Amino acid sequence: MKFSFATVTALLLALLVTPHVQARDAESMRRIVVTGEGSAAVAPDMAVLNLSVMREAPTAREALSANSEAMAKVVAAMKRFAIEDRDLQTSGFNIQPRYVYSPKNNGGQSRKLTGYTVRNSLTVRVRDIERVGEVLDTSVTLGVNEGGSVTFTNADPSDVIREARIAAVKDARDKAQTLAQAADVRLGPLQEMSEQSHNPGPMPVMRAEMSMAARDGAVPIAQGENSYQVQVHLTFAIDD
Repeated sequence: MKFSFATVTALLLALLVTPHVQARDAESMRRIVVTGEGSAAVAPDMAVLNLSVMREAPTAREALSANSEAMAKVVAAMKRFAIEDRDLQTSGFNIQPRYVYSPKNNGGQSRKLTGYTVRNSLTVRVRDIERVGEVLDTSVTLGVNEGGSVTFTNADPSDVIREARIAAVKDARDKAQTLAQAADVRLGPLQEMSEQSHNPGPMPVMRAEMSMAARDGAVPIAQGENSYQVQVHLTFAIDD
């Protein structure tokens, strides 16, 4: 059997490389992979409201005029609450015909146009969070008759997320150290790290100044706290 020079060279290289690959694979198996979780809570400093005005009328023109009149009053009221233009945004608008359906003798249905429905939705960011109840109460008084959802958030949550991130890394390191001690090995250097953040969710934690009492007879609002969660994945080598 004859071998070419190239074939012999390839075989020699394979024999030289294989031990290194095997050593590297063995080394990659000697590691500890952990997941750490951290969370931090903070009181919200901003509320996002979704307010909608719905009006019905025999014609689209009448429904639109009635809707626009009511929404204009709502927007003007927002300005009186010192809400800036940047915190007001139309989030939805539609005009829909309304029909009445009647059965036919042949088993089908006939429809008759009875009027139109106009909806206009406004998203409002309220930065003076203590006035959320007043804003809702005034909005309903002036014509808002749909929506009204409230989301409490934070304008700049970077500090509290940093706190959650530090807690998550510490949690992961503690877990890795515990595993290393239990396996009677030494924890080596950090090899890889990745992070996954989660959107805040409301926590049923009430501070003393955040009571359910309504202000000046307005809608009672409980602000609670926002909780920010961070999850990190850490990979450590195992020292000899």
